[in-house]
Amino acid sequence: MTIILTNDDGIDAEGIWSLQKATELVFGFKGAIAAPSRQYSGCGHQVTTNEPISIAKRNEHVYAIAGSPADCVRVAIAHLYSDVKLVLSGINHGGNMGVDVYMSGTVAAVREAAFHNIPAIAISHYQDRRKAFDWDWAAYTTAVVIKQLLEIKLPPQSYWNVNLPHIDPTESKEIPEIIFCEKSSQPLPLEFKSDGDGVTYTGRYNLRDRSPNTDVDVCFSGKIAVTQMNI
Repeated sequence: MTIILTNDDGIDAEGIWSLQKATELVFGFKGAIAAPSRQYSGCGHQVTTNEPISIAKRNEHVYAIAGSPADCVRVAIAHLYSDVKLVLSGINHGGNMGVDVYMSGTVAAVREAAFHNIPAIAISHYQDRRKAFDWDWAAYTTAVVIKQLLEIKLPPQSYWNVNLPHIDPTESKEIPEIIFCEKSSQPLPLEFKSDGDGVTYTGRYNLRDRSPNTDVDVCFSGKIAVTQMNI
């Protein structure tokens, strides 16, 4: 049984190594890493079809792939391995809630897996920029979530989107409540500032619409938001 780990922050991002720790906690072995060689945040479901995709094997079951997250999943399931049973993407450095799922490379990776009827979970970690991430906490919390989700049978071509809240683990040792909720349908706040001849996006993520029982409200309330998605 092969478990593929990927992300859109790049193979050197702390989040993917935290995700690998989570797989050790759940399965007793490390998942195989097939991740972009550089950052691909916000790339959506971009794929490469008109040029070679370079693959650098760093060590056993760790591959840096010169392609998008969706490319990484494609290469992993069609070229590197023949027995992929689960794809995990993350842990993303920042939330992927609501309309983010259409722009997120993290989510695109598991959507690609769902195309092929492979169970998949995207895990993102909302960031309060006043605090640093605690990746040990994220690994342990992610392991708890993965265990619970693997007990639920997904319909064909479906996947899970998970958003961890940004809490202070020193204030509470309890794992936040896991809430199954809907994806927010409201757009991101749009705000730009002039930047030479162009503009720079300055919309504030924390001011997003918080309709009750949506992933945004659940995560911003300090709970773990879990949404079942379909392709």
